[in-house]
Amino acid sequence: MLVTVTLPTSIGRALEHAGIIALGGVAQALLILLFPIRRWGAHRDALADALAAVADYARRLRHDPTAPFDPEPLMTARDAAAVTPSQARTRPSVLHGPRGLAERIRPVVAALADPGVGAPPEGPGRDRARELLDAAAEVLDAAARSIRRGTPTEVSPGSTDALCVDEEHEVLEGPARQAAERLVELLGEALEIARCGTPGRTPAPPVPEDAQVLVRPTMFRLVPVVVRAVRRELRRDSPVFRHAVRLAAVATLGYLIAARLPVGHGYWVPITSVMVMRPDFHQTYARAVARLAGTLAGVALATGMGRALGPDAQVFGLLAVVSAGLSFMLNRTGYAYSQCFTAAYVVFLLGMGGQAWEQTVPERVVLTLLGGALAMLAYVVFPAWETPRLPGRLADWLAAEGRYAAAVLRSYAEPTREHHADLRRALLANREARAAWQEAYDRARQEPVRPRGLTSREAEEAQEAIKGFDRAAMLMESHLPRADSRPVPEAERLAEALEADTAQAAVDVREHRNPDWARVEEALHAWEGAAGGGSPVVRRGAEMQKRALEALATAVSRTPLERDVGSALEEQRVRAAAATEGDGSGSAHRGG
Repeated sequence: MLVTVTLPTSIGRALEHAGIIALGGVAQALLILLFPIRRWGAHRDALADALAAVADYARRLRHDPTAPFDPEPLMTARDAAAVTPSQARTRPSVLHGPRGLAERIRPVVAALADPGVGAPPEGPGRDRARELLDAAAEVLDAAARSIRRGTPTEVSPGSTDALCVDEEHEVLEGPARQAAERLVELLGEALEIARCGTPGRTPAPPVPEDAQVLVRPTMFRLVPVVVRAVRRELRRDSPVFRHAVRLAAVATLGYLIAARLPVGHGYWVPITSVMVMRPDFHQTYARAVARLAGTLAGVALATGMGRALGPDAQVFGLLAVVSAGLSFMLNRTGYAYSQCFTAAYVVFLLGMGGQAWEQTVPERVVLTLLGGALAMLAYVVFPAWETPRLPGRLADWLAAEGRYAAAVLRSYAEPTREHHADLRRALLANREARAAWQEAYDRARQEPVRPRGLTSREAEEAQEAIKGFDRAAMLMESHLPRADSRPVPEAERLAEALEADTAQAAVDVREHRNPDWARVEEALHAWEGAAGGGSPVVRRGAEMQKRALEALATAVSRTPLERDVGSALEEQRVRAAAATEGDGSGSAHRGG
């Protein structure tokens, strides 16, 4: 801002400005030395948040056995766990294993609380399950605090006593007891994490042998990754490409318009547009309103203080520093609050340069309004609505869920390391597809356009159905057999049926057709007639998945009347297009 206010007119002045900027960098480095940033702080916070999220999930399961779980903290922890090779050599060992521990505990607590495959709905078994879930929540919270602070944390004796499984007097039976024993085993590792704190005090918990370090590419190795990402988005229907086009066009147009206006700070127009515009309409609209409101409040505040204190450059400099500090302090509170003090900072800074308030304030308001208006106009001319894309996002999520459920079943059919690795990859891909759907769904609910393809009610019901399908797969994942367990061959046939039917259903959802689950029903019918039947958990999970798929079909299916109306409209559109083409060719013949 100093360089912008007083542009250098000679080499000497330019070097002076460069020296001031360099001095600011040195001052920032000295401040970091005096007040050091917490080393590995972001990694510790992300991992602690993941453990705390699972702890909160365990508490909610005490009262709601089918409570949902948002995997976003686990995804954030995985992103934070990616380090460069040099960071991997110096990373504390306590930051390596707990993320996988949280991943393993989540399905186990869900299986223990679920009335279908875990503890009974009422009675001593349910009380014991609540006791274990409460102890799990306390232990996981203690582990999260230990990782976040780097110090040991004690757990209450009542929670540790609850984790003791009495072989003779244990009230849980069958799959519920297996889940309880597995949970106690995993919470033992969490207790070690809570008690060790920093690795220098006591040995850190052991890292699994099959654990792999997530390597973050270096700067030069990121080049091909960036090139592939750019190629992937270079298409007209890409939201990223459309936003880039809007941003470039609005910034250029704003600069050209401002250059023709009789103002001295025309660059505020493109700056406002760039700062306001976001890929979705709702955020752009909200930020435009917040920036205008904050600018009005900021310039009014600065003008009043300037008139009251008089034209003093030193006072303006002090007020500019205070305004900049408040702007950064309130950055996460709200965009309007931050923008208020940013506008005041700019006005004070321009006042240091000797510019009059009568010129600075109206220009700031008018140019901010113009930049926000251009940003909103860009969405009218070149929109990128998420509402028409909802069927595609839902189809992608459904296909990913089918692959994840099939990978879980194949781990029952043949429990090998390769199938477990496939399961992990399918789970990560499923989370990415779910996050993409959730983001598109949240944006579509706030867009001022009519639903096309999926109504709001259909989208909500389909979302709940797929979440139920995902929960059934997660419950089966909590009881995966060990490598030496007896395989379940019927699970392979069901896996193939699930993967095939969900893939076809994804196509049907995109093309607005009714999905069909004939292969799944046939595989389940054959399983019922097979001898043995395999694990009761996987059988119950398969039945839950079938009910979820039926609920999904009900949510997205169209009635005969809707199909007839849709077919008539489509036929009318085709006829109109053919008639237009025929008129054009006829006119061409007559003109020839």
